Amino acid sequence: MVYIPNTDADRAAMLAAVGMESVADLFHDVPEAQRFPALHLPPALSELEVLRELEALADENDDLHHLACFLGAGAYNHFVPSVVDFLLHRSEFFTAYTPYQAEISQGTLQAHFEYQSMICALTGMDVSNVSHYDGATAAAEAVLMALQVGRGKRNKVVLSPTLHPQYREVIHTYTQGMRLDALGEDAPLGDLAALAALVDKETACLIVQNPDFLGRLYAPGEMQALADKVHATGALFVVAADPISLGLFQPPGAYGADVVVGEGQPMGNAVSFGGPYLGFFAMKMGDVRKSAGRIVGQTVDLDGERGFVLTLSTREQHIRREKASSNICSNEALNALAAAIYMAAMGKHGLRTVAELSYHKAHFAVDLIGQIPGYQVVSQGPFFKEFVVRCPQPVTTINQFLLDEYGIVGGYDLGQDYPTLKDHVLLCVTEMNGRAEIELLAEALEEIANMEVTGTSESAGHLNDRRLDDEETAHD
Repeated sequence: MVYIPNTDADRAAMLAAVGMESVADLFHDVPEAQRFPALHLPPALSELEVLRELEALADENDDLHHLACFLGAGAYNHFVPSVVDFLLHRSEFFTAYTPYQAEISQGTLQAHFEYQSMICALTGMDVSNVSHYDGATAAAEAVLMALQVGRGKRNKVVLSPTLHPQYREVIHTYTQGMRLDALGEDAPLGDLAALAALVDKETACLIVQNPDFLGRLYAPGEMQALADKVHATGALFVVAADPISLGLFQPPGAYGADVVVGEGQPMGNAVSFGGPYLGFFAMKMGDVRKSAGRIVGQTVDLDGERGFVLTLSTREQHIRREKASSNICSNEALNALAAAIYMAAMGKHGLRTVAELSYHKAHFAVDLIGQIPGYQVVSQGPFFKEFVVRCPQPVTTINQFLLDEYGIVGGYDLGQDYPTLKDHVLLCVTEMNGRAEIELLAEALEEIANMEVTGTSESAGHLNDRRLDDEETAHD
């Protein structure tokens, strides 16, 4: 390590405290013959040679810097400005942990406060905590919060079938053994009226996703009508949202949401094969004391200077267990910091541009794919950046062909979660997909429809050619 805090005097004091004379004495239980075994290492290499060897090993991996990606379903390949990693890796942030002592944690607390402020602006809500583990746990914590708001007298939750399947699984895991009835998952896909009909005086909350897991975007009027029906029964209306979409479309707070949750990964965090991510969680002020996690507040010190403190911390390790609102509510502070840097760097205009590019490129892709014989873009009304396509062959077969022959990461096989959507794929397009990549995807899909996927096709090298074309026509 570059930083070793113990001085010689420190080490001598610690050794004296345990009755040892040297560090070697700490290892007296290890047989002497085993303390320094021969490692049989290969001949030494220079730094240059080691770097070349590591680079060669790394080049054997597939990654999204070299492949075109049309996979979304909860984790999205968006551009991460270089300033995010530059600031994130500063030692004062990178090594920071929970800011228990506010007087020496002002920088970390201020970063948390700024994150909360921007999440509130993005979602249209009053209060935000400093994040949860991921979007799924944020949704589960919203259910627990709704149960507490209902004072334990409501034992039903309504989950939209187009809420992310993994969010629903985590909710079931959180609430198993609570004698809670989870309804709605068998309702017709995209039917808000059917969900509203399930809400009654025993319902703690209804959770919908907008845009939903299948990509459908619901109009503010539809969502407001649903919120009014939920509120008429005294239940909470919870909305899971894609944060990038909120740069372009009306925030959930504007159409009656009581709680807004979601996955914060698209904001400055890499796809990273599943994490670590962060779940954002925002709510109305009236329910804040029933929420889980940490909330940072702004105040003044004895001299009247601005300062930051942990205003609310409801983890059971901080307060009496019976008073805690959750026992699993640690936050992902470093990932939340990345999201804060991303939002600050992009600003509202930059975030809107990302959303607009994703929207228009996705619709361009739909226009192309919809013309290919054998494929059908499933009509679900308005959509943002994801859409469903019925395929002429199994999705796994198509995806393997796309990867092997074209260097393309295909979409999500919806048959895994929705038996009625067998051979349907969920495709995602973001600002990272150039025009040439989208055209190459359409070309590859057309080829698959016209052949038995056992032969060969053009090599993945054509993808690099298309990317060069994209660089020359970056304005498209």
